[in-house]
Amino acid sequence: MHEIQDKVCFVTGAAAGIGAVIVRAFLDEGARHVAALDIDTSNGQALQQDLTNKYGEGKVRFHKCDVTTNEIDAVYDNVVNDFGYIDVVVNCAGIMNDRPNAYVKEIEINVTALIRSSFKAFELMRKDHGGRGGTIINISSIVGLFQAHLLPVYTATKSAVLQFSNCLGMDPHASRSGVRVLTLCFGCTDTSLFSLSKMGAFDKETDELLVGSLGKLPMQKIESAVAGLLTAYREGASASTWLVTSDRPAEDITGNISKAYGIMSQGVFS
Repeated sequence: MHEIQDKVCFVTGAAAGIGAVIVRAFLDEGARHVAALDIDTSNGQALQQDLTNKYGEGKVRFHKCDVTTNEIDAVYDNVVNDFGYIDVVVNCAGIMNDRPNAYVKEIEINVTALIRSSFKAFELMRKDHGGRGGTIINISSIVGLFQAHLLPVYTATKSAVLQFSNCLGMDPHASRSGVRVLTLCFGCTDTSLFSLSKMGAFDKETDELLVGSLGKLPMQKIESAVAGLLTAYREGASASTWLVTSDRPAEDITGNISKAYGIMSQGVFS
C-alpha cells in the first residue's frame, strides 16, 4: 500500500478542474508539498492562496508553466532544489480540440509534453541512477479504450498515452528503476474540458455531430475521478491501467488491456 503522506508531489494542469482537486486531495492525504503547474495564472494563484490559508505556508506553490516548453524542466529543477526530491508526478494537463487551428497544440500538450515530463520524472526518480523511486501517473481516457470517431486526434493522443505509459511501466524498466508508472482512463468528467468554447471537431459536419452527442454522455463528478486516482496510487502495480468512470469505484483493467493487445498482435510474430 502506497501513501501520499510526507511526499513531494508535482501536478500539471492543476489550476482548475481535475488537477486542482488532485492538489487538494494530496494535501488532505498529508503531502509534504504539492507543486501545481498551469498556464492559468488567475485560477492557479487563487488556488495557492486558498490552500495556503487552509494548510499553511510552504505546502503548495503555483508555478505558471507552459508544459509544451522548457519551462517544465525549470519547474522540476526548482522543486528539487527547494525540497530535495519529487516522489509523485501526475501529468494531468490536456485539451480536447481537434479543430484545424488547435490539433497540433493538442498533440503537443496531450502527448509530447506528457512524455517529456514522464522522462524527466523517471530520470530523477530511478534508483539505478541515484534516485529513490517514485510514481508517475499519466491521464489517458476512455477514448483510449474504444474508437471515438468524432474526435480522431484526441482519441489518438489518449491511445498514445496508454501505450507509452504501459510500456514505460513494464519490466525491465520498473524493476531496475523502482519507478511505478500508472495509467488512468477517466470517463466523461464534469469539467470545462467539455465546454463548447474549449472543444471542437476537425470539420463543421463533425462538429455538429459532436455537439449533438454531448447531452447523451454520462458525466461523473470530479471527486469521483480523483477518488479513483487515489485508489490507483495506493494499490496499483507499475504498468497497470485503471478505469474510473460513471461515478463507480476505480477498476484495475490491466488484464483487459493485455487480452486486447494479445488479440491485436495475433499473426505479428508468427
